[in-house]
Amino acid sequence: MSQRTEQVASTLKRATQMVLSRGISDPRVQGIITITRVDVSADLANATLFCTVTPHRHEKLSLHGLTSASRWIRRQVADKVRFRRMPQFSFKLDEQLIKQQEVLASIAEAIREDEKKAQNKKKDT
Repeated sequence: MSQRTEQVASTLKRATQMVLSRGISDPRVQGIITITRVDVSADLANATLFCTVTPHRHEKLSLHGLTSASRWIRRQVADKVRFRRMPQFSFKLDEQLIKQQEVLASIAEAIREDEKKAQNKKKDT
């Protein structure tokens, strides 16, 4: 990623988060939506916005609402930032964050099991 695409991605992330924090009138968009990262194509024509939705039970429905409202969101972001050409938006759920949470939960479980084993050894001696 070049420095220019990183700057565009960072600006889009901040501006989109501001638009989403004010709310969208689409009833499908529920919960707290957080933009975790933005990938911008090299020609700056397309931007993929990765997001998380809390609570997780609203993820799929909210993603459909965001996809439907992507043109409106793009216009609102365009009012906040001035680019020669505003990229087309596409929204995706950030699966990396979910995988990281699963890994951390597995590590925490392994630590608890090790502590139980260590306590059992102390009791036996």
